[in-house]
Amino acid sequence: MTTSSWQPNPSLQHDFIMTNGVRLHYVTQGSGELMLMLHGFPEFWYSWRHQIPEFATDHKVVALDMRGYNDSDKPKDLAAYRMEQLVKDIEGVIRGLGYDRCILVGHDWGGAVAWNVAYTHPELVDRLIVLNLPHPAKLTEGFLKNPQQLLRSSYMFFFQLPWLPEVVLQSGDYQLVEEAFTRMAVNKAAFTQEDLEAYKDAASKRGALTAMLNYYRNLFQSGMWQQKWGKLRVPTLMIWGERDTALGVELTYGTELYVEDFTIRYIPDASHWVQQEKPQLVNQYMREFLVAKQGVA
Repeated sequence: MTTSSWQPNPSLQHDFIMTNGVRLHYVTQGSGELMLMLHGFPEFWYSWRHQIPEFATDHKVVALDMRGYNDSDKPKDLAAYRMEQLVKDIEGVIRGLGYDRCILVGHDWGGAVAWNVAYTHPELVDRLIVLNLPHPAKLTEGFLKNPQQLLRSSYMFFFQLPWLPEVVLQSGDYQLVEEAFTRMAVNKAAFTQEDLEAYKDAASKRGALTAMLNYYRNLFQSGMWQQKWGKLRVPTLMIWGERDTALGVELTYGTELYVEDFTIRYIPDASHWVQQEKPQLVNQYMREFLVAKQGVA
């Protein structure tokens, strides 16, 4: 277990919600239209710390700990982390919070879930915002046809192994969790030591590492590899840090073939952690999109 002086922001409201048989932790601020934020690996709600106060001025912002992460439930069954279960979680959260629609925002694995929610339940998604996670059809294409992308994603194959990835990730006081941010980031100053300790503390909770890795361990059983993706009609913004070393920028090319109303904003001097490295610019692009597409869906 890591030890740190990091403490969560006392101005945020913390709560739990039951959905799809699991108890999920979330933080919330503001009131109005629901903006639901889904984080990626190896993060938790904290990855949206720069966006929550910005959009809480005119939205009810809810940033989840996805199942398996931080203070949310961590089912032991590998199948509990299949995409269909993750989608059901989000469907239940939206309805459980008393809403019938939301603005859905996702990064990394949260982006993958957000894409799938938008396809499965377009009636629940008013507008979609995805950061540094390609459309599922483009991701599949990258894996199947781009050797360079396979090399970038080699860590995903390592994560398929039992127990060894957990041992490696927790060694040296979760050093590799810290380095996931510090090595990939273009702007190293975007992550304070307190930020890094927060991520290590979340990963160190009992059962969290295996749960987090189980997302990857279900990846190659996912139906996305055979699925025929139609044209999504939910207005969609993609924000992409171009210096992402895990997912090549070429995975964004041609997304408009799969999304009817598609906007993309590239940020040249940002990595995979785009909303943490360039929060003001990300917030600006999000705000511009939300104003432009208000009432479109």
